[in-house]
Amino acid sequence: MAAARRLLPRWAVSLRPVSGAAAAGAFPKRVKVVEVGPRDGLQNEKNVVPTPVKINLINMLSETGLQVIETTSFVSPKWVPQMADHTEVMQGINKLPGISYPVLTPNLKGFQAAVAAGAKEVSIFGAASELFTKKNINCSIEESLERFDEVMTAARAASIPVRGYVSCVLGCPYEGKISAAKVAEVSKKMYSMGCYEISLGDTIGVGTPGSMKEMLTAVMKEVPVGALAVHCHDTYGQALANILVALQMGVSVVDASVAGLGGCPYAQGASGNVATEDLVYMLNGLGIHTGVDLQKLMDTGTFICNALNRRTNSKVSQASCRL
Repeated sequence: MAAARRLLPRWAVSLRPVSGAAAAGAFPKRVKVVEVGPRDGLQNEKNVVPTPVKINLINMLSETGLQVIETTSFVSPKWVPQMADHTEVMQGINKLPGISYPVLTPNLKGFQAAVAAGAKEVSIFGAASELFTKKNINCSIEESLERFDEVMTAARAASIPVRGYVSCVLGCPYEGKISAAKVAEVSKKMYSMGCYEISLGDTIGVGTPGSMKEMLTAVMKEVPVGALAVHCHDTYGQALANILVALQMGVSVVDASVAGLGGCPYAQGASGNVATEDLVYMLNGLGIHTGVDLQKLMDTGTFICNALNRRTNSKVSQASCRL
């Protein structure tokens, strides 16, 4: 498959790893934190979150210094009722300069609706597990990539950057362990299709630093480390340890969710993403620049937890006795 042209968002160039970071085992000087709370964090909430709450959440996140805030998902309300207000959310938020507000678009219909609502960047969602893909979108991995092809074609025509997610990179609720070679194969295909960045997701949080290293070693042979991100759920309490390994290997983009919100509608037992507060606290301690104001981030976590009437999953916020 011929490599397609990748469209890079404006913030992408300055946030690549320092040269030789992966080879030397050094940490990157700066990390781009991709906030996924408003989409991946809220999609699994049983009670529908009011649209004004979602808008306020995103507006507060915009004030923290985050450069990327995944806003919503243009999927069918039949499958994910929580995201039925995607157009209202996209058009209701204050879009600040220098911040990207990507949205998930699983098919051409979703892509067209997203662009009509003002989206300037989109994401597509694949998986390294055949059974997960079958349960999730009722097709094979190969068929799912073919479906994405029309989204990629439309995105290129509209000069819209596309980010690619690969789920179940360290384990699947249906297949168990996933081979690193399979993750590398799917990642390579999505990168070749034109995705500017591939986010590798430990969807059910079963990964360990050892399996993270093995998986990244395989993927980095097929996709440049500068085009990789990690997306770690904290089900087994391994998320920060896994992220640390990824940083040591040269990865400089990390997904996280404010207050550790999240789960997956198609992965029973998966707990939330790593809390953005905890990630930023760790990166601050390593002297890695993120540009994120931890205090404002914690205030935002307090807001959304109060709105959801739940306790934060952030250890940093818990230690600060905020919730």
